[in-house]
Amino acid sequence: MFFLKRLLLLIPLLLVISFLAFILMRLAPGGPFDSDRAPASPEIERAIRAKYRLDEPVLKQYAHYLGDLAKGDLGLSTKYRNHTVNDIIVSALPVSMTLGGLAFFFALVLGIPWGVVMAVQRGQWGDYFWGLLSLLAACIPALVIGPILVLSLAVKAGWFPVALWESPLHVVLPTLTLGLLFAGKVARLVRESTTTTLQSEFITAARAKGLSESEILIKHALRLALLPVVSFSAPMLADLLTGSFVVETIFQIPGLGVFFVNSSLNRDYPLLMGLVLLYAGMLLFLNLLADLLLAKLDPRVKYE
Repeated sequence: MFFLKRLLLLIPLLLVISFLAFILMRLAPGGPFDSDRAPASPEIERAIRAKYRLDEPVLKQYAHYLGDLAKGDLGLSTKYRNHTVNDIIVSALPVSMTLGGLAFFFALVLGIPWGVVMAVQRGQWGDYFWGLLSLLAACIPALVIGPILVLSLAVKAGWFPVALWESPLHVVLPTLTLGLLFAGKVARLVRESTTTTLQSEFITAARAKGLSESEILIKHALRLALLPVVSFSAPMLADLLTGSFVVETIFQIPGLGVFFVNSSLNRDYPLLMGLVLLYAGMLLFLNLLADLLLAKLDPRVKYE
């Protein structure tokens, strides 16, 4: 029942997001056809604007958009002529989801043990060393990490291709670039939560029973220590699955990130709206799943 109520609540939230995004896009300076090199005649321009309903009042445009959206039609792209937004998303989403899924898996596989090691070595040199590395990984943006990896591992070493998305080797550098940032954040979350959990009373009781530190860590502490990671995983996964705009642009990956950047620069209203709604829907839905997973992992959390 709780899941159904929250799921139904997503509909008005998405409507509010769509309305705000629709209005803000129209308030931004410029238009979808301002960057065309060859100026069209007034008759052609009026016909184009009528085709995309840009000659109507904004609220009427939004009403038409909701009507098409209810039918599953996200409209025609104004930049990629004769291509619907649905077709663009269907073709680009699998690429972004593949990259995002691999980066998400890499971030968890690297970040969780990384954070546990720091927590176990709390106050020792290992804690400071790995903590500094996690801070650097979490703070240095992909715009910096990406070119460094390309220069060192692709240009100089020649181990991986520089860009594009054509073979398994093309996946490695974008995955590392995208995953390192989140691995550092996951490591710091795990370090703090594990440290706090290891200082709890039930951990002290477990030590008094003679359990080894590894048993205490794996069987008792880690389950509670991972709760903040579960909460953080929802927005992280939504961000990763819809693609990192910077990473996809750096490596020229034909995912949603490139289309998002281009649609913003070219005021491609239908495509930009479709991508905003896709990201918002995934973020809200994954947050709901994270809440349900928290209730399963932590018996103290109850939803009614």
